[in-house]
Amino acid sequence: MRLLIVEDEPLAARRLARLCEQWLGPDAPPPRVCASLDEARALLAGRDVDVLLLDLNLSGEDGFTLLAEATAGSFQTVVVSANTDQALRAFELGVLDFVPKPYTPERLSLALGRVGSRAATPLRTLAVRKGGGVVLVPLDSVAYIQGAGDYAELVLRGGGTELSEKSLERLEQLLPADFFRIHRSYLVRVADIRELVASEGSRISVELRDGARLPVGRSRLALLRKRLEA
Repeated sequence: MRLLIVEDEPLAARRLARLCEQWLGPDAPPPRVCASLDEARALLAGRDVDVLLLDLNLSGEDGFTLLAEATAGSFQTVVVSANTDQALRAFELGVLDFVPKPYTPERLSLALGRVGSRAATPLRTLAVRKGGGVVLVPLDSVAYIQGAGDYAELVLRGGGTELSEKSLERLEQLLPADFFRIHRSYLVRVADIRELVASEGSRISVELRDGARLPVGRSRLALLRKRLEA
């Protein structure tokens, strides 16, 4: 796991880096540390970061400026901040966790342990890059999500698509539990499934309420049936 810490207070940055190194173990690369938004942007542009640990107050710079951009990126974001009044806003942008300062090693370990699992609080929007900026796409407007290599395509209910820099695997960790991976290439909301449809060659598809048909992976069929019966 490759970590980037964005923290402008040297003592706080060193403690956070030390605790992360202890959690990662001796075989993992040590976390990188930077103190400014510009430096963080340059490092994140290299697409070799798995988890960003971000303070929201950086020598007068507003960490939310980077946070809005970060949640559109391919990595996961954990906020480490004393600004607990901003936790809900951060979760709405799609962070994996919000660790309030002062924090214990155990609380930080809990946040890092969530990488690879669902977010602490399900998000309501997805951030995507568009026109040189970042746009928040309401989840309610997403009909389904289709894999596109290392990216994911958000297929919208009213027509059109938006491209997310997050893979299906990363989105699966952030999305509410009512989204289900029906196939290696598709995520859908279970409530949007009208029925299962059998076709030639024992193939199974789902028909969504808008009429779209999407394939179901054989290995996922039994669990999908259980979800639909629940």
